[in-house]
Amino acid sequence: MASFDEIMHDHPDLFEDELVDATLDDDSAAEKSNGRVGGSASKMRVVVWTDGSSRGNPGPGGYGAVLLFRDSAGVEHRRELSAGYRETTNNRMELLGVISALEALKRPCEVEVHSDSQYVVNAFNKGWVWGWLKRGWKTASKQPVKNPDLWKRLLAAKKPHDVTFIWVKGHAGTELNERCDELATTAADDRANWLEDKGFSAQGGLF
Repeated sequence: MASFDEIMHDHPDLFEDELVDATLDDDSAAEKSNGRVGGSASKMRVVVWTDGSSRGNPGPGGYGAVLLFRDSAGVEHRRELSAGYRETTNNRMELLGVISALEALKRPCEVEVHSDSQYVVNAFNKGWVWGWLKRGWKTASKQPVKNPDLWKRLLAAKKPHDVTFIWVKGHAGTELNERCDELATTAADDRANWLEDKGFSAQGGLF
């Protein structure tokens, strides 16, 4: 398997070093699609595995993500992402795992996301998120949707790509799911490098 440095040398336009601005309007999104993001007619297929963890709910938390793709020579390339937060929730970390992976892609791709979070997967596969959006981020029972900041950011990150969500059973020995769990829990326990989940704090600690 090629290293990430090798993939960046061979495919310098695939990954974004800095996170994509999640507040793009339609015109700027199109501009990125036709310019800096890459805008290729043939989209590269990327397989993503993600997980989130929280030590207490709320409590210290982290996410992990693994991105995989094969180049034209059939060589598999891999990138791992993770970060930890001082106080957050499991659901927020599950969302951030997917967000971080999608925001790392520098051009539109076909993306297959594997997650053990039914909260994330069902929101798209069962269409919950479109109902929330239509109702102004309210549930069917007219209650405020939790974590709207991250759902909005996820929709923005997802927009340039063709994304499929696949649910996998957690802690069942699936190699990449277990690796994402390891990345997430390690980040959650890494007190020296904790970040602040400002969205969590701004919502008054809502899950």
